[in-house]
Amino acid sequence: MQGIPLNTDNSPSVILEMIFRLKIKDVMTRNVKTACKSCSMREIQKIMKEERITGVPITEGSRLCGIVSMEDVLSTMDQGRIEEESSKHMTRNVIVLEEDMPLSFAINYMDKYHYGRFPVLNMNKELVGIITSRDIVNHLLLEMNKEMTRLEELVPESEAVDSGSREMSFVCHRFDFENAGHASTEIKKALKLRNIDRKIIRRIAVASYELEINLVVHSLGGGMNFVINPECVKITAQDRGPGIENVEDAMTEGFSTANDWIRSLGFGAGMGLPNVKRVSDEFTIESKPGTGTTVKAVIYTHPDAPRQGCSD
Repeated sequence: MQGIPLNTDNSPSVILEMIFRLKIKDVMTRNVKTACKSCSMREIQKIMKEERITGVPITEGSRLCGIVSMEDVLSTMDQGRIEEESSKHMTRNVIVLEEDMPLSFAINYMDKYHYGRFPVLNMNKELVGIITSRDIVNHLLLEMNKEMTRLEELVPESEAVDSGSREMSFVCHRFDFENAGHASTEIKKALKLRNIDRKIIRRIAVASYELEINLVVHSLGGGMNFVINPECVKITAQDRGPGIENVEDAMTEGFSTANDWIRSLGFGAGMGLPNVKRVSDEFTIESKPGTGTTVKAVIYTHPDAPRQGCSD
């Protein structure tokens, strides 16, 4: 289990403020899927598959009795004991968190114990939620987006200083989460120098970020290319493989081939390509297994102006 990709020692101050301001109850998943002690491990395996989760708390009423992980299920499969009750295989000494604890406690627990999830109890020791690193990352991203939007609204519009055509290129490496988002940040900076509506800049940033994360998470590495014209921005994301076996599936919301590790980091929700298409005015994707994938997105910066030079 990889650690959550941030910490309370060297994260930017805006993130630290959020970490110490938020409580676990603000971030945790409240609708927890549970099972009883008499449920078989096969039944729990079915729950995990249907809910796309890797851990199921075992309860009696609202009292937490233990937890069954994906590793527990796999172990019973190997031993031919998957039909046995979960009470025989669950972890009983469960490390828990309390809902009123600062979010920093959850981050520190994940770094210390290397677990993918922690049950959350209230002051009456009742199970009220579960928190994963994915919950934390997703919530912090949402909070950061709100804060950036608020700060953008406080800054007066600057005069346009760059109105000509420009091309920008970036290299993306596989699993380079530390630099993931660099290309979308730079393109956003460049667009702010032009007299472009903030909503359109946000659409371009969304498309750029989703394509950049796809390169980092799903490919063997590749590159991002931006062509900024007065009428539009053309984004091309091209990778070196492994390619997409079924493009139609890949364009379906919620479909993902990401493994549990990638999901635990908050990525791989299956919304990347659908989001890019949703915010784009033109969208194409070409992919074959073993030969890589090329995605092209065009967003008009001035929708009412002539669209010369926006199409290849």
